[in-house]
Amino acid sequence: MTEPDKPPVPPFTLETATKKVKAAEDAWNTCDPAKVSMAYTQDSKWRNRDDFFEGRDAIKAFLTKKWEKELEYKLMKELWCYQGNRISVRFEYEYHDHSGQWWRAHGNEHWEFNDQGYMLRRDMSANDYKIEECERRYK
Repeated sequence: MTEPDKPPVPPFTLETATKKVKAAEDAWNTCDPAKVSMAYTQDSKWRNRDDFFEGRDAIKAFLTKKWEKELEYKLMKELWCYQGNRISVRFEYEYHDHSGQWWRAHGNEHWEFNDQGYMLRRDMSANDYKIEECERRYK
């Protein structure tokens, strides 16, 4: 069964790539694994730091575990470049852990989409460092 298109679809322009990035930012900021996972193909391939996995069920499981640990998560994504069916972004996000320690992550993601606008591949690299709550940029 074919899924309906998930606009915007490739090939991307500056306008449509920017919309795709904003849609991803908005979805991730819901911290809803089921909602976020629907942006990816059924067999989407992910590299998230040193985790490698495939498929929507694995994505949902990963995100559930992530947001159980990363509390009051807030993300900013920024379009870095795009071409054809690919988009690269830089991002920052902040969260605190169960002990109350605040963290900021900086990183990059490379995305590849199918013709219907679902993400086939997500490759992410990031670094985290401790911050004080008063240093937060995203609330």
